[in-house]
Amino acid sequence: MHTIYFGDNLDILRRHARDGTVNLIYIDPPFNTGKAQSHSRVKTVRSPSGDRVGFQGQRYETVKMGSRAFPDRFDDYLGFLEPRLREAYRALAPDGTLYFHIDYREAHYCKVLLDGIFGRRSFLNEIIWAYDYGARPTRRWPPKHDNILVYVKDPSRYVFDAEAVERIPYMAPGLCGPEKAARGKLPTDTWWHTIVPTNSRERTGYPTQKPLGIVTRIVQASSRPGDLVLDFFAGSGTTGEACLALNRRFILVDDNPEALEIMARRFEGAQGIRWVGFDPRVTARTRRGAGG
Repeated sequence: MHTIYFGDNLDILRRHARDGTVNLIYIDPPFNTGKAQSHSRVKTVRSPSGDRVGFQGQRYETVKMGSRAFPDRFDDYLGFLEPRLREAYRALAPDGTLYFHIDYREAHYCKVLLDGIFGRRSFLNEIIWAYDYGARPTRRWPPKHDNILVYVKDPSRYVFDAEAVERIPYMAPGLCGPEKAARGKLPTDTWWHTIVPTNSRERTGYPTQKPLGIVTRIVQASSRPGDLVLDFFAGSGTTGEACLALNRRFILVDDNPEALEIMARRFEGAQGIRWVGFDPRVTARTRRGAGG
């Protein structure tokens, strides 16, 4: 049913992705921010000299539990992406769709690259995922959105199931009548959705984890039950979780061992997953032996 590969995604795509067999591709590559992407895990313990104040004035000390990080800088970012995107185009089914998740720094360059591979007529949408969290610079407008570029293999035939997408509330329900307000509306190309909260059960600790709600909406709209979904920058495995819930098959690829360890925990107990180049049982035994 499902396969998770540990290794270089370009090599794996060339060797294992067959022509025209993938119905949907969602990728969230490194954004080329020029700095390390990191996430630290902390806990708080009660302490009279603590750095935080909690309920009824009790003071707590922040204790760092560990961190994960990976570099996010490329001397030739488009040169890194291009062969992988050409393999993605080859692997897409005739009615397949690619969702390419990026941020404002590289979105315009990546669109020109994708236009050259897919053709400008195959550009379907630019989705803006807007959120409201994090630092707020005062010398420019705070950047609080990501860009998701959507391309189809064939602009005359592709999957888009508007009825399968979970509807959202109208911003002014009094203007559209009670029946429409109760049903909700189809999301537009601007998606307001929170990031993964730090105290959420969904949180895995992976630095660039994307919300399950965002990926679920993509899978609902642009694939059918039983279809094959590919994510070759899989990270924490959010695409796989969405596919498991929606009865899609998936292929995930990542070359970061910490990503595979997170996926091993996330999918523990799930049936029908084949691991290539990585043994989740060894990871599980190591964690138990370390008391983790």
